[in-house]
Amino acid sequence: NPPKPHTVIPTGLQAPSLSVPQQDCQTDFIYTSPSVSCVSEDFQDLKNRLLEIEKAMLGPDSDETTIHPPATDAEDKWKEIMEIVAGGNLRQTLLACARAVADGDNLMANWLMTELGQMVSVYGEPLQRIAAYMLEGLVAKHASSGSFIYNSLKCNEPPPGSDLLSYMRIIYELCPYIKFAYLSANSSIMEAITGEKQVHIIDFQIAQGTQWIGLIQALGACPGGPPHLKITGIDDPTNAYARGGDLSIVGRRLSQIAESCKVPFEFHPVELPACEVQIEHFGVKQGEAVAVNFILQLHHIPDESVDVVNHRDRTLRMVKSLSPKVVTVLEQESNTNTAPFFQRFVETLDYYNAMFESIDVTLPRENKDRTRVEQHCLAKEIVNVIACEGAERVERHELFGKWRSRLSMAGFSQIPLSPSTHASVRSLLLKYHRNYWCEERNGALFLGWKHRDLVVASAWK
Repeated sequence: NPPKPHTVIPTGLQAPSLSVPQQDCQTDFIYTSPSVSCVSEDFQDLKNRLLEIEKAMLGPDSDETTIHPPATDAEDKWKEIMEIVAGGNLRQTLLACARAVADGDNLMANWLMTELGQMVSVYGEPLQRIAAYMLEGLVAKHASSGSFIYNSLKCNEPPPGSDLLSYMRIIYELCPYIKFAYLSANSSIMEAITGEKQVHIIDFQIAQGTQWIGLIQALGACPGGPPHLKITGIDDPTNAYARGGDLSIVGRRLSQIAESCKVPFEFHPVELPACEVQIEHFGVKQGEAVAVNFILQLHHIPDESVDVVNHRDRTLRMVKSLSPKVVTVLEQESNTNTAPFFQRFVETLDYYNAMFESIDVTLPRENKDRTRVEQHCLAKEIVNVIACEGAERVERHELFGKWRSRLSMAGFSQIPLSPSTHASVRSLLLKYHRNYWCEERNGALFLGWKHRDLVVASAWK
């Protein structure tokens, strides 16, 4: 009989915009697989086993003369990879497995998945932890080449909103990425709306509305009194579980803060996926100074590689037609949109390994909060990038150069970030690990970890 396919018991993963298990993860990544490791056998025995498998699959009446031993190049390939696995090189083993999946080499892929299952751990070093989630993505990709397994993982069970909020608050405090986004965007918006009497902020994916608390407080302290502030909050209705209800919760919270700061305030909810928003949903009125905010949202909008409509560019042109005072953009500096599978895998491994390293220096590895944050806020992104294709792949990052081209083609001009923004960001980073850095490049502000760019903030009009 042919070897039985390997099965996986998912660890349970989660990203803020999707879902998460209610129970804590108590075990490492576990596979059921044959008990004999090929690493412990000599190569001749391996060739014999391959021949036996081939005979079994062809059946008893097959022509024995059609069965040949592996070619020399195949022998060299197996020897090389067996040495990598035997040496415990986790990164190279991951890459070899991804290459086997990309090439359709099922025998190699199945064996490497078995070996990887013994090398990864959600409680280990950063590379071991990210490898656990990338292995789960490889299993889903290899088994279905689509979203069936991805969508059926146990991580698809949403948690109570209060639990997810606590995980998001932890990563908000542990790492500077979100604070960097809010600080750079709000600084650009405040400069653009100075002296205006009516301000209308359109926020794609408003989430909890946390970004606007500081801005409302700053407007309340404006000399001569605050302007009238209107916020249009856009968010996919499927994200309601993270708030414990619809966008009215955000509206009430921001209204209370605005009242305490004596800022005239109006909240306009739009509960639609970003790609379905039309210009009439904004409700822009004559005389309003418009600011549009895209924080880690544009890469979720499908482009020409997914849909003939190209919602990504359509959305940018639609926003430009509003003649906004400023458009603020923050995106991950990663290239996974149209890259082939193997290149996408390598990019994801390098990008998220830097993210996991940056979390690793803030909390001990035995700390359960670190494990929960990684599973609930990062892991499902990783699985989606690796396992899914077409419209099912919602994580489609592009590099800043590509975003600059898209925004320019839509009619936007870049606004250099002010020196005060740079100073504020540098002051923020003093509170974090020395391996974080920020740098101005091409009119944008890059935030990175060690030698890796992670997120980029820019402003446009």
